[in-house]
Amino acid sequence: MSFTIEITVRFAHIDAAGIVFYPRYLEMVNETVERWFEEGLGVSFKDLHLTHHRGAPTRRVAAEFVKPSRLGDRLTFTLSVNKVGRSSFDLDIVCACGGELRFTAAATLVYTTLEPLASAPIPDDLRRKMLTFAAA
Repeated sequence: MSFTIEITVRFAHIDAAGIVFYPRYLEMVNETVERWFEEGLGVSFKDLHLTHHRGAPTRRVAAEFVKPSRLGDRLTFTLSVNKVGRSSFDLDIVCACGGELRFTAAATLVYTTLEPLASAPIPDDLRRKMLTFAAA
């Protein structure tokens, strides 16, 4: 199973050439991850940070920009879990528009305490939920 959201390309996303400015894709990846936590895993970033005093910062991200996206395009972001370790997890994110591949990302995030900022074991219940989104 994978997690999917749609994001419409807004004026704030584009550059002078009329295409999505590449750092904006990473903002969209972050939105995908944040919504996955809330809608897919059942814990909002607000609760994760303010109630549980935990975080999930990105340790590594690799991206490939395949084709440009333009103002008004409705982009589909699909997230799948590649691996869940003790405190880190690897995600694959694919962005398409009308079935046409636009962008891919592979990211490693780390489950952390906030004070001090340090890696922490992923709780078993959260790990089980993450694994339901494992790639086939």
